[in-house]
Amino acid sequence: MRRDVEFCSEGRKLRGWLYRPSAQENVSGAVVMAHGFSAVKEQYLDRYAEVFQAAGLGILVYDHANFGASEGLPRQEVDPVLQKRGYRDAISFAQTIPWVDPARIGIWGTSYSGGHVIEVAAIDRRVRCVVAQVPQISGALSAQCRTRADLVPVQLRRFEADRAARFRDEAPAMLPAVSADPLQPCAMSGPDSHAFFTGTRAFAPNWQNAVTLRSAELSRENEPGVHIARISPTPLLMIVAEDDVLTATDLCLEAYQRALPPKTLVMVLGGHFDPYLRHFDRTSTAARDLLVTHLGAPAA
Repeated sequence: MRRDVEFCSEGRKLRGWLYRPSAQENVSGAVVMAHGFSAVKEQYLDRYAEVFQAAGLGILVYDHANFGASEGLPRQEVDPVLQKRGYRDAISFAQTIPWVDPARIGIWGTSYSGGHVIEVAAIDRRVRCVVAQVPQISGALSAQCRTRADLVPVQLRRFEADRAARFRDEAPAMLPAVSADPLQPCAMSGPDSHAFFTGTRAFAPNWQNAVTLRSAELSRENEPGVHIARISPTPLLMIVAEDDVLTATDLCLEAYQRALPPKTLVMVLGGHFDPYLRHFDRTSTAARDLLVTHLGAPAA
């Protein structure tokens, strides 16, 4: 069973879906889930939620502030601090659901939100376990990998001009999230990014191919990987793609090495978006197994 829900976070209503296990009689563990950079819940998160639900878990899936069905201005602004606070408020909301055991809540994140859950799990001890799929580890290092050095000064000047314009109460500058033109600046370059997002239009009409320019600036400041050694003793599962150029494979593996036990690494072939499609069965099963192990039964 799935129903629409909403809860308040930082003065905004975040909206999503609540999945209750079939034939639920007793309280269950629950998983809080949100999507990555510019993405909305309809872009395959329902598939993951259904797998976890079938394993006997409750699931809260929601759109980040400023995106999809959720409230928030400016629209299409990816604010990592706001999004991480949203995760923590989602945990608080889940703890109020009568059939959810408030002591058995895990979090799942992917891509940009894969980094969010690393940080949230490190600082919020309500989290019983965490799944970080193809996570962003370092905004600064990711930007360095994806932006040619000779283009950085121009980009920084654009950030400064946008900040000045917003201070004058002008509309924020916008940037395409993806583009088919390799020469057009966008937030997530490459044909795989364009194919993934544009391929979901039929069933994810709330997704828009735009983010504020400030989203790119805020991304450069986002450093969830610095927290990874603090996740322990909370169990961590990290899912990494071998040829990831968006959340670079080497950055993910280096961060995993810094994490303390208990931890598990799952490697899949392909690029950043293959875990959602080509390797969905493997990634959803690995996540399900971890979540059921740590959320599926009350603590003795």
